[in-house]
Amino acid sequence: MSNLYELFEKRFPAELTSDFIKTKDGKVYSYQDLNDRTTQIASFLLSRKLKKGDRIVFQVNKSPEALFLYLACLKLGVISVPLNTTYTASELSYFLDDIEPALVVCDTASPIIKENLLSNSNNIPLLTLDAFGNGSLIESLNDDEYHQVNSNINDDDIACILYTSGTTGKPKGAMITHGNLSSNALTLQQSWGFNKDDILLHALPIFHVHGLFVALNCALLSGAKMIFLPEFKADNIIKYLPEATVLMGVPTFYTRLLSHPEFNKESIKNIRLFISGSAPLLKEVSDEFYTKTGYRILERYGMTETVMIASNPLNEERIPGTVGLALPNITVRITTEDDKTLEAGSTGNIQVAGPNVFKGYWRNPEKSQEEFTDDGFFKTGDVGFLDANGYLTIVGRSKDLIISGGYNVYPKEIENIMNSLDGIDESAVIGVPHPDFGEGVIAVVVKEKEKEKNNKIDELKLIGLLKQELATYKVPKRIFAINELPLNVMGKVQKNTLRETYNNLFDT
Repeated sequence: MSNLYELFEKRFPAELTSDFIKTKDGKVYSYQDLNDRTTQIASFLLSRKLKKGDRIVFQVNKSPEALFLYLACLKLGVISVPLNTTYTASELSYFLDDIEPALVVCDTASPIIKENLLSNSNNIPLLTLDAFGNGSLIESLNDDEYHQVNSNINDDDIACILYTSGTTGKPKGAMITHGNLSSNALTLQQSWGFNKDDILLHALPIFHVHGLFVALNCALLSGAKMIFLPEFKADNIIKYLPEATVLMGVPTFYTRLLSHPEFNKESIKNIRLFISGSAPLLKEVSDEFYTKTGYRILERYGMTETVMIASNPLNEERIPGTVGLALPNITVRITTEDDKTLEAGSTGNIQVAGPNVFKGYWRNPEKSQEEFTDDGFFKTGDVGFLDANGYLTIVGRSKDLIISGGYNVYPKEIENIMNSLDGIDESAVIGVPHPDFGEGVIAVVVKEKEKEKNNKIDELKLIGLLKQELATYKVPKRIFAINELPLNVMGKVQKNTLRETYNNLFDT
């Protein structure tokens, strides 16, 4: 099966009147609604002369209509480019220039509109879609207009481009194919036992692998129902947990649930599976959750370029602190810097190969080639080890990636901006353990000596300036000033030393 949407369609319930989505305000969409609305949007895109391989950028809030737009892109063969709703104007300008979209869809509050970011573009059409599913996109649809969509899609055709930052601070567009998503979706649906009776509590964003691919694909492939919440709020999760059978989340979900006074065994009586990913789940959190509920959270491992790589098993032992076993048809190995495979128990670079691994970076063949070994393994940039039974443990990230609240944060991007601020000579950004976000972003700066006489900084002012340039999740939670950054003999900042200094900053 080449077209991912066709794969979903073949798995829809026999009765299309079956529920697909229930929203926070009680609105219910059936699988028939999904199919009709998706076909209608695809027909509209076709009438606007969009074709296979064209790109649609959308920066929209979570709604069923946003989901139908994404599915319409799959159906038509158009490449969807979902963007984080917190991106600033400067970040969005780069993405728009790089991707050259045929159409942009965004919320009316997006900087794309407020800052008129398309003013210098070649008449790129812009439509709106808000959190309530309203906007010029929906107003443009013709209820009577349905075109035959025949896109002739192959496994190797790009379904989606997701941007992931790099150590240079310049984001890269990961080209994820229909084949990548189809193979991974089928594997996850089987590995996690998803079926038509499941009800997935979906409180994840849909501009990210976790919410858009992992959660959505499992539901669609099994003809299941989703409770579709716009965001994670513990009170809302508690309200809907008794109706659900599966909860997918980042570690923050579970730490906040554990502290909620109404979270108890009665509230989760129908749940069969809790899944955590997108950030490290502390063993202490996993153990506390098990003690309180009797459920062991299933932790798994993936990334933008590979979707899911490994998972703790559904019916066998789940080992806290590990991300489990390589998924079927996926090979994980641990290597030296020169790509020599290490034996079990040895720590090294994590590399992966399989049908889940992306096609490469958009318009960046040099970087694409650099990130693959000669024998076709992708270099994840993570460091870890495999035990004798094949369970994978991640111990660090060779590229200084920080994962905070499930989002990737690359220090260099933040450092480049901080170093340009008046009064800052140099900076180092690191991640340290955080009880809520997995890792908290902090910055350590050295002030310009000719301008400053002491190490005092206006921390709130600096944070405010950074919020103007960066998405909120990238902004350091704390900023400290010191006399000089610790350097090695080659002049490289020793971030491990800084992590040791601030490691207990967020202890509670």
